[in-house]
Amino acid sequence: MKKIFIITGEHSGDIHAGKVVEILKSQNSDLEIHGIGGDNLKNAGATIFCDHSKMSGFGLSLQMIIDHIKLENNLCEYILEEYKPDLVLLIDYGTFNLRVAKRLKGKGIKILHYIPPQVWASRKWRIKKIKKFVDKVLCIFPFEVEMYKKEGIDVHYCGHPLVKQLPEKANKEEFFKKHELDINRPLVSIFPGSRPLELAYLAKTFIKTAKALQKKHPEIQFCISHAPNLKDKVFDKYIKDVDIKIIKGENHSLLSVSDSLILASGTVALEASLYETPMVIGYKGPWLLYFVYLLVRCIDKVSLPNIVSGKSIITELVQHRFNVSNIVYETERILYDSQYRNNMIKNLSGVKELLSEKYSAQEVAECINNFL
Repeated sequence: MKKIFIITGEHSGDIHAGKVVEILKSQNSDLEIHGIGGDNLKNAGATIFCDHSKMSGFGLSLQMIIDHIKLENNLCEYILEEYKPDLVLLIDYGTFNLRVAKRLKGKGIKILHYIPPQVWASRKWRIKKIKKFVDKVLCIFPFEVEMYKKEGIDVHYCGHPLVKQLPEKANKEEFFKKHELDINRPLVSIFPGSRPLELAYLAKTFIKTAKALQKKHPEIQFCISHAPNLKDKVFDKYIKDVDIKIIKGENHSLLSVSDSLILASGTVALEASLYETPMVIGYKGPWLLYFVYLLVRCIDKVSLPNIVSGKSIITELVQHRFNVSNIVYETERILYDSQYRNNMIKNLSGVKELLSEKYSAQEVAECINNFL
């Protein structure tokens, strides 16, 4: 019997892992899979070593560092001395996963990294660690392939998982009726992030923006997305007593039926672009982390639609530009300047064309089968 161990660190990685495991299980009846993940990985048939909820933090805190060190030690001990898998699949979560890869390398275990660290965006030196500790890189952007090949790294382009995994657009009339929204009024939806630190720095400004827009344009209706991985008490700490409809667990539907979006930077921007929904990106964090980011970044764009296309399709309001007046201005342009709006939608439609139609999870499963 062959054994695999999968390591995810966040909700998105758990979703991707679940798809891969479903395919592997359907092809290999005698395959044993353990891992760090959540419900998706578990429901696909993997045995959960531990839930990844403690891993999905952001920023730095003493407790977070201690938790990660303890988990790393327990995990490596379990993999090397007890479970002894044939292959370890790392999914995203680069800093932690590369530390684990370093400790596992040379122990007779093949190491694959799916959705590797975005070394093209910042901290390029990490590619040296990837070359040293990872047997094969499974990348999701076409422009990554040449970069890894230049370094002599075994790489396979799997296509982006969102292209095949993203649900179809929701029925707008049904969605509006379900949530008691007015189909004849524009809907602006706010996605304030999926991490506590993001809410701490973004939520207040996003809510003030909604109130300012409502005052100027009473016809606009708003929704706020409650990320499914955030516990209610965490979400409520930053977003409470607001006269705005909160919708939890229907991110994709909300993205697809909205007239305009106000987003924290992240994968959600790429999801929105695949639905061709116009948006503005707003992001802010601790000034110390921002200055560190400026020192290590390799590109001057933060949102995936802009990075993938190589163009400034959507406006990015980062750090000192992140304020109510700027977000209000961009949202008004999207809603009321038809030329600006239509041009953005046209450019967003080109983003999907730049991503392969490959079924990413299937490509990963095939690479794993080849190694096994």
